[in-house]
Amino acid sequence: MDQPKYKRVLLKISGEALAGEKKFGLDFDVMYRVADVIRECVEMGVQVGIVIGGGNFWRGVKNGEGYIERSRADHMGMLATTMNCMAMADVLEQKGVDVRVQTALEIRAVAEPYIRARAIRHLEKGRVVIFGCGTGNPYFSTDTAAVLRAAEIGAEVILLAKNIDGVYDSDPAVNKDAVKFDAITYDEVLARRLAVMDSTATSLSMDNHIPVLVFALKDPYNIVRVIRGEQIGTIVKED
Repeated sequence: MDQPKYKRVLLKISGEALAGEKKFGLDFDVMYRVADVIRECVEMGVQVGIVIGGGNFWRGVKNGEGYIERSRADHMGMLATTMNCMAMADVLEQKGVDVRVQTALEIRAVAEPYIRARAIRHLEKGRVVIFGCGTGNPYFSTDTAAVLRAAEIGAEVILLAKNIDGVYDSDPAVNKDAVKFDAITYDEVLARRLAVMDSTATSLSMDNHIPVLVFALKDPYNIVRVIRGEQIGTIVKED
C-alpha cells in the first residue's frame, strides 16, 4: 500500500455533495462510497477529522433570508449539519470504522461537545472525528469551521470535497472556456474573488499556513489519491 503524504487531515464535505443527484437530503449510495474511502484512509494510518455542511437540508443565509432572523436561520443550519454528521457516523460504523461526533453546540443526547484535547486524543487512537454545528456561531460558514478545526487539531491539509473538480478562473457552469488552476495562492483567490471558500475561511487558512486541496467528490476515491500526493484538483497555498 502506498505511503500517505499526509498523516492528519481535515476533510470538508459539502452537504450538497452528500445529496448526490437528488440535490436534497441524503444519497446513501454516495455516503457508502465515501465511507469505504475514509475507511481505507484510516487503514493507511491517516488521522481523519471531518466537517460536513448542511446545505442539503438548510442553508441559513439562503433559505431563511427575508423570513427568519439571520442568527436563528444559521442555528437551524447548524442543526442540519448535525443530521449529516449523525448519518455519516452511522454509515462509517457499519463499515467497521471507529467514529465520534463532536458538536460546537451542546447536544449531549446525540454527540459529544467539542473539546479540542478530546478530539485530538480520539484521532491519536485511530478514530474518525466528525465535527458538527459549524463554529457554533452564526454568520460563519462551515468552510470557516473546517479551517478553524483544522488549525485546532493540527491538520496538515484541508481536503475540500465539492461538486466541482477544482478552482477555475470563472464559473465553468456558465463559461465553457473557464480555465482550471493546478495551483493558486491564497492572495490570488482573494484578489480575484474566486469561489473556493468564503473570504473569512480563505484568510484563516492563509494566516495559519494550511494548504487547501479542492477536488470533486463525484469520484470519492479522489480522497485517497490526494492523500497519497497525486495531482488531483487544485491546491491553494502560499507563494
